[in-house]
Amino acid sequence: MRQAGTSTQGLRARALIVVLWRAGLRIGEALALTEPDLDARRGSVLVRHGKGDKRREVGMDDWGWQQLRPWMERRLELPVGPLLCVASGSTAGRPWAPSAARAQLRRLAAQAGVRRRFAPHQLRHAHAVEMAREGVSLNVIQRQLGHANLGITSVYLEGIDNAEIIDAVHARRPPMLPATAGLRL
Repeated sequence: MRQAGTSTQGLRARALIVVLWRAGLRIGEALALTEPDLDARRGSVLVRHGKGDKRREVGMDDWGWQQLRPWMERRLELPVGPLLCVASGSTAGRPWAPSAARAQLRRLAAQAGVRRRFAPHQLRHAHAVEMAREGVSLNVIQRQLGHANLGITSVYLEGIDNAEIIDAVHARRPPMLPATAGLRL
């Protein structure tokens, strides 16, 4: 995000990164957002056409809203259109092509020193892993990501390493009932 800077294109890139990472949206969902889809007061983002053309409402944290605000203010200077739109030239205000958005994010990743190939979808995976590490239930993560199948959500969480799994299980409290409760010996 620091590499993006504060130019109009930079603020737009920062806004895209924020909704991919902090709200866990797919790039197509992010590029389809309009200003009425955002409710900063409630912390909600309305995805009108998710995968399978499903509609869902997701959350985004206060930090994400703070990062999005500069773009929203700059966006007011552009013609009416999608939230994340073409930011300059004769097509300003029109939809930003997913391929162009991906290319800008890859350039920024390279400038930031990211050596591995970068895909915007990795920010969605990071969102899921971070939520799991914060103790958010798997069902909530599933709903946030718009997954119909809990198995897909669990694939996203493969980024959690063995040490974290061992620590979490090792730190469990003892059972509330004695192990022999209800057993006839």
